[in-house]
Amino acid sequence: MTTVQREVSAEQARQVAEAARESEWRKPSFGKQLFLGRLRMDLIHPWPQPAPDPDAEQFLATLGEYVGTEVDGAAIERDARIPDEVFHGLADLGAFGMKIDPAYGGLGLSHLDYCRALTLAGSVSPAIGALLSAHQSIGVPQPLKLFGTTEQKQTFLPRLAAGEVSAFLLTEPDVGSDPARMGATATPVDGGYRLNGVKLWATNGTVATLLVVMAMVPKGEGRRGGITAFVVDGDAEGVAVENRNAFLGLRGLENSVTRFHDVFVPADNVIGGEGQGLKIALSTLNTGRLSLPAMCVGAAKWCLAVARGWSQERVQWGRPVGQHEAVATKIAFIAATAYGMESMLDLCCMLADDDRNDFRIEAALVKLYGSELAWQVADELVQIRGGRGYESADSLAARGEKAIGVEQILRDLRINRIFEGSTEIMHLFIAREAVDQHLSVAGALIDPKSSVGAKGKALLRATGFYARWLPTLAAGRGTFGGYRRFGPLAKHVRWAERAARRLARNTFQGMARWQGRLEHRQAFLGRIVDIGAELFAIAAVCSRATASGRPEERELADLFCHQARGRIVILEHALWNNTDAADVALARAVLAGHHTTLEQGIIPPPDQGEWVSTWTPGPSTTPTDARRRIPPH
Repeated sequence: MTTVQREVSAEQARQVAEAARESEWRKPSFGKQLFLGRLRMDLIHPWPQPAPDPDAEQFLATLGEYVGTEVDGAAIERDARIPDEVFHGLADLGAFGMKIDPAYGGLGLSHLDYCRALTLAGSVSPAIGALLSAHQSIGVPQPLKLFGTTEQKQTFLPRLAAGEVSAFLLTEPDVGSDPARMGATATPVDGGYRLNGVKLWATNGTVATLLVVMAMVPKGEGRRGGITAFVVDGDAEGVAVENRNAFLGLRGLENSVTRFHDVFVPADNVIGGEGQGLKIALSTLNTGRLSLPAMCVGAAKWCLAVARGWSQERVQWGRPVGQHEAVATKIAFIAATAYGMESMLDLCCMLADDDRNDFRIEAALVKLYGSELAWQVADELVQIRGGRGYESADSLAARGEKAIGVEQILRDLRINRIFEGSTEIMHLFIAREAVDQHLSVAGALIDPKSSVGAKGKALLRATGFYARWLPTLAAGRGTFGGYRRFGPLAKHVRWAERAARRLARNTFQGMARWQGRLEHRQAFLGRIVDIGAELFAIAAVCSRATASGRPEERELADLFCHQARGRIVILEHALWNNTDAADVALARAVLAGHHTTLEQGIIPPPDQGEWVSTWTPGPSTTPTDARRRIPPH
């Protein structure tokens, strides 16, 4: 058998990704306008006020009581396993159907209440949060909700709402964020397809009975072909769970390497049609990404509770450590950041629920921002706790101290900067959306493959657009003392409006300077996106705190905005004052072997095995199946 590996050029990979983008903007977008230099507070303020949902509140109360009294998060961490009875308990509560419509047996929670539930459950065991999130946010329920047929929903959703688990399988051993190289294939046969391939890092993969699998369908007569999404029975003949993967954190996570060998998938199990797989994946993630920051918010709140309790109790140099400025600044950062992250998340959830705005950029921003800031929060808590922050909960409990697993929360949070789009990929994804307006009017001017005629038409479009747009970046409401309705926080909104115009000017300057090469200036684009994320956060907290009218919220919002503004100033400076070019040059030298002397004086890392595992088609050769099935109760 030959190893399966699709070789594609950079241009082909770009074309596949571009074809999968949702290219139209049918609804207003705060994020899109922000990157064009327009702080459209009218799109997010007044702060949305969702109608109370007594059923959702009752569910959240019941869920909180259950996970707070019946779930042993320490045991899940210790045993690297969520007990069967916890699966049963969650199923009895309806937690596996939180996002499924009541018509199919689910609870039909709003995005806001769903994320509140994940925050609650994840605060007891991040592994449970990941289980429920992967099952509903990217597993079978969400793609079927958006693209499934009535028959598919009737067939699969009641099973999932009742407690069966689903998983999403896209990544392969040698394919990560570049799906154009996908090796899994679905060959058309009578009545359906034959699925072959190997999928890596399938969250819930060992326990899932229903799978969303992405595979390449070959083009043919009357067939569009392309990457296609399928619902696959996890117990179908030819499905083998070859390994349960183990990680730095989330030790209770059920994550698999899954092989498909001549697995028959009925034609009725295609989601959305052939060639629609990546579009389905990206559309699913628009809302699915909100589940990750929900758990980051829960972690930040947990960190604040630990920091407060410890810093009041621990005495050094005659005073509680929280009264020392070195620690007080860390506590203030944790508190302000928790408020900022929660404000962004709640706003994104409510934008998703009211369905009046296009929130794809905002959802990506809150995933990026939440995962990065939560990691910093946990790292600061480790420092506040000192040696106890580095010590395990079991070790602390062994000598009679509170079993506070700070080192665990740090490990568990680290994956969020990689899950569902790494920070680097999120930077590029958001940057592409941020410059979409520019590419739509002037893209042909910087595309070396464009014809002379196309360049001429683009020049006319660009001239008209920039003649209208550029003057708007010179002055705005933030210049003339607007936003008085925000009271004491108006100064931050005015500052953000001016910063949004600077952001747009810097983006335009980067496009003018590097033109088509801008896509390779990934550090520059990353800073542009990070500035946008901070501005979105400022806007969210100012809207929320103003709506609440509570002095304590204004205090939190004011401090958060000052901290965010400080981060923006540093990012703006680094846009044009950095070592990016030197970094790239040195990295090339390192990769070429010019600095191997730096590696001397150590015992080299192990050299056995491959850097990236390869796979060949065929049946599984592993002696045991890592599949786990939860017995009925």
